[in-house]
Amino acid sequence: MELEFGARSDVGCVRENNEDSFRTAPELNLFVLSDGMGGLAAGEVASRMSVDAVVRHCADALANPPLPLAGKRIEGISEVSNRLTSAIRLANQAVHSAARDNGNAGRMGATLAAIQIDGERMSVAHVGDSRVYRRRGSSFEQLTRDHSFVAEQMRQGRMTAEEAGSSALQSVLIRAIGIEPEVEVDINEELLIEDDTVLLCSDGLTRELSDDQIAAVLGENEDAQEAADSLIDLAKRAGGGDNITVIVVRCAPKPVGAFARIGRWFRDSG
Repeated sequence: MELEFGARSDVGCVRENNEDSFRTAPELNLFVLSDGMGGLAAGEVASRMSVDAVVRHCADALANPPLPLAGKRIEGISEVSNRLTSAIRLANQAVHSAARDNGNAGRMGATLAAIQIDGERMSVAHVGDSRVYRRRGSSFEQLTRDHSFVAEQMRQGRMTAEEAGSSALQSVLIRAIGIEPEVEVDINEELLIEDDTVLLCSDGLTRELSDDQIAAVLGENEDAQEAADSLIDLAKRAGGGDNITVIVVRCAPKPVGAFARIGRWFRDSG
């Protein structure tokens, strides 16, 4: 498989400052997104520190495989997943220390969603309510579980989806980067096949668009960057009440032999 990706972040139609950050590191097959909390500079700093810390640690580990992990190794998952978990733990430490040093302890934090692809295996890690989805054929599946108050109430049967969607507590997180000295990272592994599409997004997208709308856009746009742009434009037309960030990753079939040469000729002629 070859990976094609597109990414975009937008301040939206209401906010004055964009507290979202993202990093794409195709040399690592690593894609990271973060939604900052704490208002203006604090949220922007937290999200930027988070994505930078994750990419830096994974890059350092590629250059130096014996690099120690942050925290305890998790049994039953791959080295890539353990390394990604370690990177997010370090991001948490960095944001927590910065908040403490600047008098923002407990008030500066971020969500984080990241994927790293190794062959046909994808590591999916997250903290908070930024999401990772996968579109495969006609199915569209959320691969993460929101660490939010309303999501937890829904899981416990205490709140319906309709109640959650209109709740004033939608922004209340039960887990986030930087709030505590240590954070629990949710990590899972998924197998990818050709033509799968993976979406990482901040809640600025999912609060404006339904899963059906998002899946339709991904299905209508073969180009990953065009899909990312279309999602943000549609979310802004729907209201754009928050910052919106998306990363779209497509698993394209890898052309071989003469087909590869033909494919390159058509791309160069377009």
